[in-house]
Amino acid sequence: MIATANLSLYAGGRALVDGLDWQAGRGECWAIIGRNGAGKSTLLGALAGLRVPDRGTVLVGGRPVGDWPLPELARERAYLAQSRSDPFAYRVIETVLMARHPWQADSYWEDSADHRAAREALRALDVLDLEARDVRTLSGGERQRVAIAALLAQDTQLMLLDEPASALDLAHQVSVMRLMAGLCRERGRTVVMVSHDLNMIHGAATHALLLHGDGRWSAGPVGEVMRAPLLSDCLGHPVEAIAHRGRTIFINMEE
Repeated sequence: MIATANLSLYAGGRALVDGLDWQAGRGECWAIIGRNGAGKSTLLGALAGLRVPDRGTVLVGGRPVGDWPLPELARERAYLAQSRSDPFAYRVIETVLMARHPWQADSYWEDSADHRAAREALRALDVLDLEARDVRTLSGGERQRVAIAALLAQDTQLMLLDEPASALDLAHQVSVMRLMAGLCRERGRTVVMVSHDLNMIHGAATHALLLHGDGRWSAGPVGEVMRAPLLSDCLGHPVEAIAHRGRTIFINMEE
């Protein structure tokens, strides 16, 4: 679904990612992990086609991301930014319906199928009861769930999410991670998520991409990559992995 070839990204003369050769296939759920400033959001923006790499190529469906006409790309991949602003008084349902635009050419959400898709997405994120609300009146967690609902309503095979669980309470963090894992497992979607919560992402992801902050990177199945020594190096803080009731739990250690 998406791949990089010799991809390099820099910021202020510092290498964030150097020579990344990586790919994510159908049914795979990838976690991007790293400390603050390691380049996670920068990389996700490059994968989405919103940032031109300093070197190398991003391929979506085997095609350079910059070669995709924007309407076609919007039908192939969806992108959830880390933050957003709402300057206008759109209702929640209208906010989600906007994500249907790539499928509608010159019409605007006139088909009842669009409304069904929007409401199904709102229901999946437990915010259907808010459909008539002004988005500017929502709490941070409610607004985040509406944004994820819009991502679902866009109905793409590839979904790129920057910290989707931020601002969510524990129950909704768990439900969002289960939802993403289920989309990969049951519908063959490809999900790439930035996350700081090692325990939450370990239960949802099939693979992990670690950014070490100096250009180095590590990628592979979670069982191979999300190991205490690699995570400790990646995050700049000692981490210990503990087995508990069939799960792996990560805890931070005192230095």
